[in-house]
Amino acid sequence: MRIRIMRFRLLAAAALLASAAPALAQGSDVGRRYPSEKTSIVDRVTGVPIAVLTSGRYADSKNYPTHPQWAADGVHIVFRSADRDPDGTPQAFAVNEITGDIIQLTDGPGTGTGSLNLGRRSNKLYYMRRPSEDAQTQLIEVDLTPLLADSAAGTLRPQGYERVVATLPRDHIEAGGFTLDADEKTAYVGFDARRAPPRQPGQPVPQVPGGLRAIDLATGRVRTVIETPFRMGHVQANPLVPGEILYCHETGGDAPQRMWIVKADGSGNRPVFHEGPTDWVTHEQFADANHVIFNLMGHKRELRKAATGLLVVNLRDDTIEHLGQIPIEEFKRTELANFTDPNIPQDASSTGGYWHNAVTYDGRWAAGDDFDGNVWLIDRSNNKRTLLTTGHKMKPDHTHPSFSADGRRILVQSGMLTNGKKHSLMVIPIAPVSDAAR
Repeated sequence: MRIRIMRFRLLAAAALLASAAPALAQGSDVGRRYPSEKTSIVDRVTGVPIAVLTSGRYADSKNYPTHPQWAADGVHIVFRSADRDPDGTPQAFAVNEITGDIIQLTDGPGTGTGSLNLGRRSNKLYYMRRPSEDAQTQLIEVDLTPLLADSAAGTLRPQGYERVVATLPRDHIEAGGFTLDADEKTAYVGFDARRAPPRQPGQPVPQVPGGLRAIDLATGRVRTVIETPFRMGHVQANPLVPGEILYCHETGGDAPQRMWIVKADGSGNRPVFHEGPTDWVTHEQFADANHVIFNLMGHKRELRKAATGLLVVNLRDDTIEHLGQIPIEEFKRTELANFTDPNIPQDASSTGGYWHNAVTYDGRWAAGDDFDGNVWLIDRSNNKRTLLTTGHKMKPDHTHPSFSADGRRILVQSGMLTNGKKHSLMVIPIAPVSDAAR
């Protein structure tokens, strides 16, 4: 009798495991499910509740703030991880914000995780793939709706979730990432005209001529939009106006004229916000259809002799809205210990200030992080600045706050739980602060 009971228990356990683990596509980890790591903490300074979506065990990073973070379904946050895949290669993943379940979206060598693009109109993911040095780069489209549904149901197909949109020219060298047009008919990708020498630690990004290419998502046709005498960076299409692309002169530090904008046909190429000799512009992104938010750095005393902080420039008439700066007296000397970036050396003259920014397209809210990984919420109706969450550290990379599409939450990558060794993805609601502001 005892043997029968033990056998029954073993069979039941095996059946339970089989039902919990979906059948993976043969030879691929696309659709593979990982257990939830979701937990919650409370900010010890502000009292704001924080949803922790990834534990910090893996090298996870959110998408760059110029790109969407949430899939079009509003539930899944797409991120990249360097070491979750069983093969140890960087891949794209999605975490369900509600349940915490994690699903692998890509697999195989050469996945370009540095610039993952999510559709705002369609529930699709786009990424670049170059499986080997001899292979040509391909633009890949992933249909997330059936992939996520089949993964949850355990009915994954061996293929059919991905589509090769286009194959880029053999000499294509990506620089500055790529972006989706507002109408999701075209992708734009930055390129280097020739391979640049490796960047040396603490030195500017080596400069080579570059440019911008357009890819028709229906036909795969590739054309050149514009060529530039400098290296292109932070390529981003206007999320609300088709055919308008913002890019920057990428130096890894202070550029003589950082922000530029061009139309999809190559016309109208011009600088955005003409810079003075002491202006250090960085971290630009669209604030809405007609505006760009950026940071005018104030991390040194000599820069604070003029106005610095978060600014919004009108693309149609060049007028400026100033969202304020963190005063020098609020700068914490702990920032010297917590922040490490070879391009922004810290010394006795450091004054802190804003570093990155985020914004809601309705003009209601902006946000900025500082050199200590604190995130501030800014009410654009009165420029009131409120400390939202603290101590996320600028290690191993920056906090990079981003608003959800509904403007109610902010996603950050935080080194808090690992003392800056690896990131955790965290979502912070703005409701406790925004309700108090009303």
